Amino acid sequence: MYDQSKLSELIRFARLDAGSSVIDVYPGDGDWTRLFSDTVGPEGRVTSFVPAEVAHFTKDPVGHMVALAKEPGRDNVEAVSADLVAMPEVTQPADVLWLHLFYHHLHTALIQKKGATAADFNRAVYERLKSGGHYVIVDHAAAAGAGTSHAQSLHRIDPASVREEVEAAGFVLEAESSMLANKDDPHSIKVFDPSIKGETDRFAYRFVKP
Repeated sequence: MYDQSKLSELIRFARLDAGSSVIDVYPGDGDWTRLFSDTVGPEGRVTSFVPAEVAHFTKDPVGHMVALAKEPGRDNVEAVSADLVAMPEVTQPADVLWLHLFYHHLHTALIQKKGATAADFNRAVYERLKSGGHYVIVDHAAAAGAGTSHAQSLHRIDPASVREEVEAAGFVLEAESSMLANKDDPHSIKVFDPSIKGETDRFAYRFVKP
């Protein structure tokens, strides 16, 4: 997670407020789900969506999120799991869909093994968001011009490719932020390399469904 000032800025960037409904895709340890739960309050709703493509992980991501939803004060959280592109069938319309350090996985064998593509997922997001809803993506940046070629090997993606793919689904880029940028990142090493882990150059996009 980030320091408190960046967390607060990211929440504002995502346009999350009390009463909002948000889908947290690939919630990991649940840190974002908890933060969103606190932010949207009892009148809001947080759907913690675990793609079936990763449900087999040894850390039991589905069980972890089911347990989180049972924590005191988490009545506004629901844990859901299904194939990635089946998300619209198992979730309710949302104001925000949050994708943190995951978009590049749409171009990896792990996620594509069930036939899902980035185009499929972006269309699913478009279907699930309310009119005027926001699709927020934060990810590790690849070098300009790299496209999606480093998604599997380095876990990075060219921001320009993300924008092109998401806009092709009908979204409009509303805002971008450099709050997580790191000009000293060489973009040529895997994001888990000790020399850059946790400090990668990251981009943040907020798209809107017209």
